[in-house]
Amino acid sequence: MKIALMDSGIGLLAATAAVRRLRPDADLVLSLDPDGMPWGPRTPEDLTGRAVAVAEAAAAHRPDALIIGCNTATVHALPSLRALLEPGLPVIGTVPAIKPAAAGGGPVAIWATPATTGSPYQRGLIDAHADGVRVTEVPCWGLAEAVEHADEDSIGSAVAAAAALTPDDVTTVVLGCTHYELVAERIRAALQRPGRPPLVLHGSADAVAAQALRRLGVSPASGVPAEGSLTVLLSGREGELPGAALAYAEGRLLTVASPAR
Repeated sequence: MKIALMDSGIGLLAATAAVRRLRPDADLVLSLDPDGMPWGPRTPEDLTGRAVAVAEAAAAHRPDALIIGCNTATVHALPSLRALLEPGLPVIGTVPAIKPAAAGGGPVAIWATPATTGSPYQRGLIDAHADGVRVTEVPCWGLAEAVEHADEDSIGSAVAAAAALTPDDVTTVVLGCTHYELVAERIRAALQRPGRPPLVLHGSADAVAAQALRRLGVSPASGVPAEGSLTVLLSGREGELPGAALAYAEGRLLTVASPAR
């Protein structure tokens, strides 16, 4: 079994690690776009063009499923990618986990990129899934970029700035950008208040990985040997994981028992 994941940068690491944990035997193809990143500031048409090129590079390696490991790319490019690749290649998008977060009942904050915060897409998800729960949208200026470059000082500054915009009574936070899942514990530490129950964070990686397996009709097999290979594509060229990926546990996991192929 071979599963491909795509993003402009290392935001796909969280979903990739989730797939690796569920199916250590799966061959993985990671298709990144260093020549075109970041995708966030691009127009929807331009972003879709970049996403299609990255997806086609991954598809050339004949995966059984393709995960879009990026919220922004899912918003703009999912319909085009499904029209291009399905039904032969199932395409799984990444959507902020607003519905399960709201199910907890407490005030919710959605940490997202400034471009996504307040967007019709995110507002539509809130209207459809928040079910009356109070939701605060928090723009996280510079956080995705800081995570992409593993810039510790900038990560700290961006997390602190977003935390200052988050109401004190929030009990649940939706991580609305895949990059944020790589620094989830730093976000938790910045928001946790003394004497209050542990803050609940909701990312998308585990759900996306599980959905990919469901689309393939296979079950998790976490007890099997970690023998799946790892192929990295950089704007279509075979290469290696960006050095910044190894700053995160999710990136280091992929270098364990993952022969290049």
